[in-house]
Order: sequence, then structure tokens, then C-alpha cells
Amino acid sequence: MSSEITKMVIGIDDTDSREGMCTTYLCALLRDELSSFAQVISEPILVRLNPTIPFKTRGNASVALFIECDDKEKIIGHVTDKVSSMACLDNENTNPGVVFVDEEQFDSVSDKLSSFFKRAVKDVITIDEAKELASELNLEFQAFKNGRGLIGALSACGAMLDPDWDHTYEFLAYREKDVWGTRRSVDESSLFEADKQTYPDTWDTVDLVNDMVVCVPHSGDPVLYGIRGKDAGSVKKAASFVVSEPVERVCIYRTNQGTDMHLVSVSSISDIEEMHSYILEGEVCSEPVTIRGGHTIFMLKDVSGDVIDCAAFEPTKNFRELIRKLIPGDRVVVYGSVTENTINIEKIKITELSKAYDIRNPPCPSCGKRMKSSGSGQGYRCKKCSTSSDIPEKTEVKRDIVPGFYEVPPCARRHLAKQLLRFKNEEVPVFSGR
Repeated sequence: MSSEITKMVIGIDDTDSREGMCTTYLCALLRDELSSFAQVISEPILVRLNPTIPFKTRGNASVALFIECDDKEKIIGHVTDKVSSMACLDNENTNPGVVFVDEEQFDSVSDKLSSFFKRAVKDVITIDEAKELASELNLEFQAFKNGRGLIGALSACGAMLDPDWDHTYEFLAYREKDVWGTRRSVDESSLFEADKQTYPDTWDTVDLVNDMVVCVPHSGDPVLYGIRGKDAGSVKKAASFVVSEPVERVCIYRTNQGTDMHLVSVSSISDIEEMHSYILEGEVCSEPVTIRGGHTIFMLKDVSGDVIDCAAFEPTKNFRELIRKLIPGDRVVVYGSVTENTINIEKIKITELSKAYDIRNPPCPSCGKRMKSSGSGQGYRCKKCSTSSDIPEKTEVKRDIVPGFYEVPPCARRHLAKQLLRFKNEEVPVFSGR
């Protein structure tokens, strides 16, 4: 039976697995299917949540649709049936959640859902908290299996109802179903041309420094490629240059990707918790070392003297060369997520460089030849002239690095990490990872 015309927000999360499917594809499919008996009001929302959560599927993304309809129950039934039939429910880590927010509830629930969304990007939220909030707000929802997807579904609804958060856009092209799981066919030269024609209005399509395509995934999901940029027109323009296999459907999302929404500023290492992301200023207090696997690590000290490891992991490629040039005494601001008491660096701002010196045995004042060390802590001595000295020769050397803002290359960029090209009014030079 039809009812009065009403607006509705639909949030969905956790329908995919590491092997296949994609929650954004399901959203794009639903947008097209619902259009036959409802009106889609705005572009869909794609939000990335806390990137450190260990039980996420792939990109920790949730989605939301905003529609107007005259048969709410038909919408709820269609969406629930589609999630049930297409989600990877056989996978133990796939636990979908679907939330429906009716127009009559918008005013009473918007603030709490918005707060929940922003917290879910930065913090660790339990399934019980999500279920309690959905029940407290009297929302209609469906939790499959343990219902972990309710966290993302509620968050996406909160994002849709809150216009005041930094956002970018992504154009996603999806493959025809009969080729899912096979090798993708996308002309790489067309992607480099798309980047050339639209950068800096679009970004992370390719990695010029490492000569790599970034926007084409390698998993078995339906996504063919994704173009990210500042607005819908820019990503659509870039996609027009792409030459590829047939595309089943496309969808442009408004998203919190590239916003640094996950980061929290702290002044003290004692404020840092596992599975959270931070901006932390401090002093380099150890020489960077490269360990097995190619990861480069140094220790950072805060004002209280506490220390924490900071790492440029192997996937950051040439960014590690910059990190290896740091020396004790340099002052930096690091941006990144914390796991196992180590900050995974996404960006670094070098604010002050310490002086570097070349230390050598001093010359003999009589014959001019270099003295020999007399042993640890025992100074230097010229065997020929019997002269001695306690002070080595110390010559300042020019550092092969300058203060500024540096980022990892596009091939290592995390979804939420803000690209330096989006930074404005910086007081130090900005060096793009491209």
C-alpha cells in the first residue's frame, strides 16, 4: 500500500570481503534500481572510517543514498533483499548493516548521527554501541550476522545529514559481472593522459615518480577504476579520457577521502592510543635505520622526553630516501596512524634542521698529518711529533634536505590522507609525492 511522499536516507556497510564484491557497487546498483520507483535526491555518500581497525574488509568504506519515495516499505524491502542476496555472507568477516532514516526523524537524529560519524573516523566503536544508538534513535535497521556493518551504516547516514565536513569526489567505474575476478583491461597510457589533462583538479590516478597506475585495483571486486578529485565535473572529465574494457555502470560519490578527517592533534606521546591516527610534533632523537623488509624507522621525542617509533614502510618507496636524511636534533611534525606503538607516516613537516658536521681526526700542528686515535675517550696523538689533542676536527656540512612539507607517493597513499595539493597557506614549502 502506498503512503505519503517522504524523504529517506539509507546507510549500508560491510557487504564485501577481501575476495570480492564491493559496498560501493551495491550502492550504485541500488541507486539505479530505486530510480525506477523513487527519486534519488543527491549524489551518494562514500565515507572511509578509522583506517586502523583490524577487522575491516578492504577499504573500510560505507555508503549512503538520499531518496524521495511514496512507498517506504517497498524501499526497505528492496534494499534489504538486495543486501541479503549480494553480500558475501559466507565470509566470516562480512557482517552487513543497513539503516533507514525517515524524513520525520531528520531533525531529532542528525546531530547524534553526525557525531557518531566523526567519531567512527577517528575512534574505535563497538557493535553494541551502534545497536544501542540505532535503538535509542528509534531507527529502522537490519543487522546481518553480528551486525558490525551497523557502525558504518549509521556513520554514512550521519555524513549524509551533515553538510559541514570537508569532502572530495570519486568517479567509480564498474565491470560487467561476467568478468569479475579476471584481469582488468585498462589502457595505462590513457590514465596518464587523464592525469595530464586534469591534474591538479584530480589526483592519485597515476604515480609519476614511480611510473605506476594507482587508480586500478587488483582484487576480485567489481571496480574497474576510480578517479578522485575536487569536484564531480573534474572526475567526470578525467574519466572521459580512459580507454578500457566495457563498463557496466558508473557512479560519482561525495566522500571524505583525502581530508585527514582521521587525524587528531596531540602534544604528548602519553596521549597516543593504539588504533588511532595523530598529528604529533617532536624532535628526531635517533639516526634513521632501515630494517629487514626495507622499512625505515627513527625515534621521535616529545617535550616531556617520551619517545615513539616513526616508520616509513617499504610501500612508501622514494619517501624513505627523505626520511633517511633526518638526523638527531631535527624538528618535525608527523602525520599518521599508530599500530604496535609505531606511527605509520603519511606526511611529514620538517620545521627546523639541526646542523650536521663532518668529524675527523685533527691535523698535527707541527707536521700537518692527521693524528691517530689514542683509544676511546683518550684523544688523539701524532706518532711522529708526539703532539696530542683532545678535540677532533669538526666541519659543518650542507644538508641535502630543506624544511618543508613532504608526503608519501600516490602509490602508498591511504584513502583518508590529505594530499599536499589540497593544503593552503602553508608557511613552509610543499613538496608533492608525485
